[in-house]
Amino acid sequence: MMPRDIQRISLASIAVAVAVLALKLVAWRITGSVALFSDALESVVNVAAAVVTFLAVRLADKPADRNHPYGHHKAEYLSAVFEGVLIVLAALAVLDAAWRAALAPREISEPFVGMLVNGLAGVLNALWGVFLLRRGRAHASPALMAEGRHLLADVGSSAAVLAGLAIAIATGYPILDAVLAAIVGIYILWCGWNLVRDSLGGLMDEAIAPDLVARIRTIIEANAGGAIEVHDLRTRRAGRATFVEFHLVVSGRMPVREAHAICDRIEAALRTEIVGVVTTIHVEPSEKAKGPAEAGGPLVLH
Repeated sequence: MMPRDIQRISLASIAVAVAVLALKLVAWRITGSVALFSDALESVVNVAAAVVTFLAVRLADKPADRNHPYGHHKAEYLSAVFEGVLIVLAALAVLDAAWRAALAPREISEPFVGMLVNGLAGVLNALWGVFLLRRGRAHASPALMAEGRHLLADVGSSAAVLAGLAIAIATGYPILDAVLAAIVGIYILWCGWNLVRDSLGGLMDEAIAPDLVARIRTIIEANAGGAIEVHDLRTRRAGRATFVEFHLVVSGRMPVREAHAICDRIEAALRTEIVGVVTTIHVEPSEKAKGPAEAGGPLVLH
């Protein structure tokens, strides 16, 4: 997927978020349910988050420049952190509304029509959330994945709202509407915290997943013929870019052209297997070798 395609997806997310918000607001106005109000309030966050994601994706696609020699990839993490903060604020607003409704419970009007409209919004969210997750995972976009996870969390909370609302109607206890809204608020708060925590890991240059590191080591080993050893392998993720750097030990008598050819071969293999990889290789003479490989240690190539 090209950067412009990701931008188009982000722009489409804004339209989907607005449509879902409109449906949920209609459902709330029909019923007067504080639980449906909490669901609609989270969709206000979705609209704001979709706009922020679009702007972040556009910024992340800008090429490297003098002030940002490593590119603008981390802009996507900033959007994910901002979205997490918005989610937390929405959760606090939901909890406040739930408290007020618990103090003064009110009957729910035309619940079935409202629930039907809200359910339609949930289906739309689910379809788009799954699409965003698939596109985000395929092209390593933290912003798209964060938005997809949030939408699916929204679907889960919407389903819980509808189920709880049905129970409240069946039992004839309006206060259950407020209790349900409080539960949704706590769940939204938990989702927001997880989103912020994961995004901060990217901003702090957290290493990539161990299974991907193992895959990188295998690719390097398979394409480093002629070298002696690979050590000090380090990785980090920045938006859709995966940064890989390591030291490649070769014979001190090896010509620079031949050592460079080995580096080119490794870099080409990594680019083929891993989307958005940026590789930095430091070539060293044989006396810099660190010895036998251990778990996660140097790769002795021959």
